[in-house]
Amino acid sequence: MKKSAFPRRAALALVVCVLPALVLLVHAEAPASIKGAPASFTAECSSCHVAYAPFLAGQANWRGIMAGLDKHFGVDASLDDKAHNEISTWLLANAAMSGRRAAASPDFRITRSEWFIRKHHEVSAPVWKRASVKSASNCAACHSGAARGDFDEDSVRIPK
Repeated sequence: MKKSAFPRRAALALVVCVLPALVLLVHAEAPASIKGAPASFTAECSSCHVAYAPFLAGQANWRGIMAGLDKHFGVDASLDDKAHNEISTWLLANAAMSGRRAAASPDFRITRSEWFIRKHHEVSAPVWKRASVKSASNCAACHSGAARGDFDEDSVRIPK
């Protein structure tokens, strides 16, 4: 007598359909912070904007940014010594060490770095000005995983 194929199909359906859905659910519930970041980084740096992943800039940029927090792009973002040291140490340890990302950029702005401009050359000026985007520094507008340091090009969605 021939065994039924139903149990095999049910198992295959579980593997193909249910397990990937569970993986997506788990990732959807993950906190919006960069893996390994100190709590002070997540709390302080994401209070006004997405906390940029340290690999998006080199040590020279992070040193410049951290040295100028009293006038951080027009805002006083000063920190107490403990938070400043903790964040600086972590940023420098995880900064881009070579290549275009490691190069210093004008005014220490990630969005004015050579690699950023090269990666976003296809984005027109009107897109940056859309109300849904606001500026090139609003990574999360197009990169849904930006807060986790995920900039996978396959998941980019430019809002209307």
